[in-house]
This record gives sequence, structure tokens and C-alpha cells, in this order.
Amino acid sequence: MTARLVREHHDTLREGARLGLTVAAAIWIWVALVDAMVGQPFHTFTMLGGVVVFTVVHVLLNVVYGVVIVAAVHAATRAPSAIFGLGFGFLIFEFAIAFATVLLSNTLLGELAWLRILGGSMIGAVIAVLILIRRHPLLALLHDAEAER
Repeated sequence: MTARLVREHHDTLREGARLGLTVAAAIWIWVALVDAMVGQPFHTFTMLGGVVVFTVVHVLLNVVYGVVIVAAVHAATRAPSAIFGLGFGFLIFEFAIAFATVLLSNTLLGELAWLRILGGSMIGAVIAVLILIRRHPLLALLHDAEAER
């Protein structure tokens, strides 16, 4: 029943792009605010290629992220156990962000990389989960996946 509802009322590409743009904007604003609050306006952007390059790459990566996540959620409506793969993928992605933060904190961004990069990533993750919970029956998918086992 849930699978049919999602397929009939959701467009993966449009919904994923919207999710990615929302997350990208939130993270961009977070990083800009942290930079401004510590008296280094646009420092992170400059260190990571410049404001324009950073923004374009950041938005593109987040749109891809959004489309992949929404596609995985939609796949979970057809095969509820896919929700576990989505959770595992999320953990791996956040681990990669943490690793990148370690590298950036030791090279370009210093101690504040944790607040700038990992903090922004956590904010983006929370926003993505809240949007997905609002638009999709994620708890029902988890219950369906448990029933499959």
C-alpha cells in the first residue's frame, strides 16, 4: 500500500533536487555564518576554491545527494529492507565527511573545520531527515522491513 502511494505522488528527480538545494543552502549559510562570526568572512569558501567554485560544486554534489537519497527512499517502498541500506549509506557518508574534516583541519581550515564542515554536514543531515520524514512514511518502511525478516 505505501509503495503505490509513493510511486503515484512523488517525482524522484524533482523531489531529490529540491531536497539537495535545501540542504545545500542550509550548509552554505551555516559555513558563511561561522566564517563571519569568527571574523574570517568567506574564508572556508576561499580555501576550498573560491566562493563561486565552492558554491557550484557544493550545490551540484548536494543535488546528487538529494536525488540518490530520495531514490533510495522510493526503492524502500518496493523493498522495505532497502531502508537499512539507506541507513548504512548515511553512516558511511558521514564517516567520509568526518575524515575530510580531519584532513581539512590539519591543512587549510584549522580547528574550526569541525564546526564549519562537520557542523554543516550534521545540520544538512538533520534537515534532510526532517524533510524526508515529513514527505515519506519512513517509520512504516522500517516496520515493513522488520516484518520481511
